[in-house]
Amino acid sequence: MGKKLLEGIKVVELATFIAAAGAGRFLADCGADVIKIESAKGDPLRHTAPSEGRPLDMYENTTWDLENGNKRCISLNMKAPEGKEAFFKLLEDADVLITNWRVQALERAGLDYETLKVKFPKLVYAMVTGYGEYGPDKDLPGFDFTAFFARGGYLHSLRQKGTVPMNVVPGVGDHNVAMNLAAGILAALYHAKETGQGEKVETSLFETAVYNMGMMIQAANYDGPAREYPINIRESANPFNAAWRTKDDRFIQTCMPDYNTYYKQFMKALGRDDLVENENYFPIQNLQAKGLGTAVYDICMEAMEKKTAKEWVPILKEHDIAFSVAQSWEEILEDEQAWANDCFYKMQYDNGNVRTLVRPPVKFQEMGVPEYNGGPLIGEQGPEILEDLGYSKEDIKEFQEKGILYVWKEERKN
Repeated sequence: MGKKLLEGIKVVELATFIAAAGAGRFLADCGADVIKIESAKGDPLRHTAPSEGRPLDMYENTTWDLENGNKRCISLNMKAPEGKEAFFKLLEDADVLITNWRVQALERAGLDYETLKVKFPKLVYAMVTGYGEYGPDKDLPGFDFTAFFARGGYLHSLRQKGTVPMNVVPGVGDHNVAMNLAAGILAALYHAKETGQGEKVETSLFETAVYNMGMMIQAANYDGPAREYPINIRESANPFNAAWRTKDDRFIQTCMPDYNTYYKQFMKALGRDDLVENENYFPIQNLQAKGLGTAVYDICMEAMEKKTAKEWVPILKEHDIAFSVAQSWEEILEDEQAWANDCFYKMQYDNGNVRTLVRPPVKFQEMGVPEYNGGPLIGEQGPEILEDLGYSKEDIKEFQEKGILYVWKEERKN
């Protein structure tokens, strides 16, 4: 493995849940020393296992490891003067601070950007919010279900017309935000190293969703399909961009943005050579002028339902059609393409269980694939972190006795 790209960079993470933590995880994988600060109760993300159908076990916590692998952790009582002082000592030589605390909480604690930049002018101050720092809803609590999927246009638009919104799962919007924040941090970090001047980096769940939806939000400036969502896919302008049900009740999604380019080869793939030269269905101008899009959709669906997904895969590949079988999460765990590109890591836990964990999606050729250390327990490295800051063993013992420093003590479950 080559030299880690961010070796020597120190990151302090004062954050809970996923979006901010995901950015910290990416920086940790790149070699930064990411120090996560928690309360004695711990990040609520440590306790989401029952909602995901996993056992609630601090020593086998796959979600925690996904967002917090390769980090160190200290549990400080930030309300105590000594705890606040230790936090400021951490920032003295830190390059980056990541937080998702709400703006009002940061201001009350004296941890807002305007205050900290006076004390730490070189610091890159990175924050995640639900809806952005400004505007009437800046103080609302935000999760990806609400600020990203709902407010950002997914739930209203991306559903079959006449149905309820799609079911969503946690982490999707958060991971988008995490990588956006990481990109901003790296740009600001480069600037800080070149000029000695820090910077504030901010993004939010809502802003990220707006950016993701940018093409169609912009298209809503005009009369046309963007103003007609939610749609019935059977009546869409291009019938080829749809998910087709197969004989074995699976779905295959195809994508052919230019209908005219793909029409003939798709008809051949479907075994409908008789329609290759049909002027009612080709080119798309004829199709739309005659209102026959639903007819083509029905023809395609009827053909796709005659074979299983496994039978369709080689046929669609042979005809160079862009497609994918809609996979379950269990299938993704075994996907050869994902394994070939280092999407996964086999983690063996102390209890003997081996679980497949997901890695962040950006890879580096010379640095190589990062090692994967599980996420820390609450305050696991607290004493060593304080020692690094110059605290004596007596100081650290006193901090623990006073409840300023907390270290998880529950025995491992076997």
